[in-house]
Amino acid sequence: MKKVVWGVLSTAKIGWEKVIPAMLKSEHCEVRAIGSRSLDKGRALADRLGIPKAYGSYEALLADPEIEAIYNPLPNHEHVPMTLAAARAGKHVLCEKPVALNAKEAEQLRAVAGKVHIMEAFMVRFHPQWLSVRERVRSGEVGELRSIHTYFSYFNRDPGNVRNQADIGGGALYDIGCYPIVTGRFLFGAEPKRVIALVDRDPDFKTDRMVSALVDFGEGRRLDFTVSTQSVPYQRVQVCGTKKRIEIEIPFNAPLGGSTKVYTDDGARLDGGSTSAEVIPACDMYTLEVDAFSRAVRGDIALPYGVEDAILNMRVIDALFASEKTGAWVNV
Repeated sequence: MKKVVWGVLSTAKIGWEKVIPAMLKSEHCEVRAIGSRSLDKGRALADRLGIPKAYGSYEALLADPEIEAIYNPLPNHEHVPMTLAAARAGKHVLCEKPVALNAKEAEQLRAVAGKVHIMEAFMVRFHPQWLSVRERVRSGEVGELRSIHTYFSYFNRDPGNVRNQADIGGGALYDIGCYPIVTGRFLFGAEPKRVIALVDRDPDFKTDRMVSALVDFGEGRRLDFTVSTQSVPYQRVQVCGTKKRIEIEIPFNAPLGGSTKVYTDDGARLDGGSTSAEVIPACDMYTLEVDAFSRAVRGDIALPYGVEDAILNMRVIDALFASEKTGAWVNV
């Protein structure tokens, strides 16, 4: 397959630390340019990573006729505007999560979704550990899947960090709460019916620094999660059925190029003595993600997840913020 020619919007850390290196390893990607509001910063990063071109504006990057696909890791409030701009320039777009600040904003992407491919960048959905767990759930190994419990946290009180800036989409629910929501939808294979949330906000930043939520998928199925931007770093996913429990050890920041473990327990011993471990071979989930998107661009496979999927995820986030205000259950 001919490689897809990529451009990257901005010198964001997630880009140069994880996604661009993953692209450079891919058999299906050629990263040809970086666009930055600072030409010096763009040129420095391009030189460091061996990327041929750097542009001093996003518009200049989008005007490059050689660029076929764009990776958009900009701050959350710029996801929809710049994804629209890229799509209108004829570029396919892999956009970082969350795709928008609310579902109504995400719905604007429908206007261009039929012209180019647009996918929200939930790399976990391409990791073999997630695919393995979903297959085991679908096969009935865990019995009837009843509940998913997720905890995801880190500690960050840097006022200059975009995650602590409420006016541009900072906070725990946007940054990491979107992952448990995707987890529930991915493993239940269904959409939530209603949600209720308990939210604690930082008195200085006004961001949601801790969110605990119940997400009702109907038919006795529930997702409960807690996410926090100001707690000890930790992450786990527990998938509980009527026969077995599966635990994903490092669900969201799985080591790139390293193996992972998925644990299975039939509950025979409450001290964990009945738990067995499955070792998932080393991989880079970001490479797998950009491979899939590039193959979709070439028509080799169907686009795995599109705009409608991203809108559905945003509707759950909207409902959780609405529940914060009412203190009650909110229908999705």
